[in-house]
Amino acid sequence: MAEMSDNNLAKTTVTQQAIASCCGAIITSLFVTPLDVIKTRLQAQSNPFYKGKCFVYSNGLMDHICVCDNGDSKAWYKKPGHFKGMLDAFVKITQREGVKSLWSGLPPTLIMALPTTVIYFTCYDQLSEALKSRLGKDDEHIPILAGSLSRFGSVTVVSPLELIRTRMQYRKFSYKQLYLCVSSKVASDGWLSLWRGWSSTVLRDVPFSAMYWYNYEHFKKILCKELGTHETTFFIAFASGAASGSIASVITLPFDVVKTHRQTELWECETLKSAGIIPRLFKVAPACAIMISTYEYGKSFFSHLNEKMSQHP
Repeated sequence: MAEMSDNNLAKTTVTQQAIASCCGAIITSLFVTPLDVIKTRLQAQSNPFYKGKCFVYSNGLMDHICVCDNGDSKAWYKKPGHFKGMLDAFVKITQREGVKSLWSGLPPTLIMALPTTVIYFTCYDQLSEALKSRLGKDDEHIPILAGSLSRFGSVTVVSPLELIRTRMQYRKFSYKQLYLCVSSKVASDGWLSLWRGWSSTVLRDVPFSAMYWYNYEHFKKILCKELGTHETTFFIAFASGAASGSIASVITLPFDVVKTHRQTELWECETLKSAGIIPRLFKVAPACAIMISTYEYGKSFFSHLNEKMSQHP
């Protein structure tokens, strides 16, 4: 099993951290998206989608508002199926529609999710290093500050793009029409109108990130001590990510409900969503575990590569 030394992480460059986070994001979405596709198909079976209705689509990295097409559409979420549950849906979708159907709708959402994840994780590492040089490497406030600021920054950068993406899907605008729509919106309401819905996203994501990173670093230290190692193994990162993600998702559940309600309210359409702590845990815990462990593994790979290159120039 590969091991990841915390001391080596500082040797990775910003570009290498970006590549590691991008790879982690893709792997996470490949594992988590099928769960959400099956959930959406089950929702559509019990409550058929009609034009204008919205549903929340998650690829494990971000939640996206998707607007249903017209009634005769052949969209993936409208395909017929008589499913008795998640396992039955998994088997039938795979047999009837092919394995690739489990990743339906994924490519368009990755356009937003990948840059968000890269900005988030890269900024966290950069901020952590900067804060350690000022506050000391053992200061417990560092994960909270770095996690909060990095999430705040990534949400702020990507929020207008996500708003534009959803508006384009909702109204079926051409790029020219979209430009005119955005221009008129900015002219009448100002540039801040592009960040409509930003506050509800920040209200959920910033507290989540602060708690997630604080607990992740805390659990990681405990597990390393219990296992008698100074290095973070893949298992330690995975277990710490799952535990910290679960805790953060439980505490921020009320914010998640507000955020989802606010998002869908912007598009004046009825929402199909799976509320409650169990569905949220079922989605967040594995996503956090897979993302952080693959990201840490990627950084470990680059740090060892850098070390070898420095020894053999």
